[in-house]
Amino acid sequence: MTNRSRGMRRTALTQTALTQAAWMQTAFIAGPLCMAAYGAIRLSDPTHGPNLAWISGHIAMVAGVLLFGAIFLGLTRLSEPTTRASRVSARAAAFLGLAGVVSVTAQGVIDIVVGFRADDRAGMQRLFEGIQSQPGVMPAVYTVGPTLFSVGLVWLTVQLAVQRRIRAWRPALVVLGTATMLTSLDLMPLGALFFCAALSPLGRGIAASRTAPVRLV
Repeated sequence: MTNRSRGMRRTALTQTALTQAAWMQTAFIAGPLCMAAYGAIRLSDPTHGPNLAWISGHIAMVAGVLLFGAIFLGLTRLSEPTTRASRVSARAAAFLGLAGVVSVTAQGVIDIVVGFRADDRAGMQRLFEGIQSQPGVMPAVYTVGPTLFSVGLVWLTVQLAVQRRIRAWRPALVVLGTATMLTSLDLMPLGALFFCAALSPLGRGIAASRTAPVRLV
């Protein structure tokens, strides 16, 4: 391999790392903000569909949840290098979180489709009943599945705090945000802001975390 080809390869790797870093920074900020947008749009719509607010709000929700897929992968990377047990633990937490992402995304897509198909709130209710009556849909999409999102997120942030990769108040804010959202969907914007405060600064150094010294953030 010539010096020129080595230089081109290093340049390509550097550009890839910069792209990953930019994507991570975007995801860690935009994910919680999309959830906050969904909560705000929901509060502005007293009828709760079917209308433009219902559709746009749920599109924002799905976008936010999908961005949390990148956040789970980023948090897992932040936990490395580490011991084998810690690595297995982080990956298990990420797996649960990503399973929750799939469940909540499915729920959001169903809400969007129902919003497009129904003519009124009664029609939405009939469509929801037909979908939710299918075997396995309720636990996978509405009850058990979505809780995995919260379990994975809390697990990962607590582990990072124990490893001293992040400060202890960050998982505390994640727990507070989760509890706020579970209390009432009307509190979704507040809970999402707790997530944003806890997570948004973490995306900056994650792409380089394999080689950079561990810093408490």
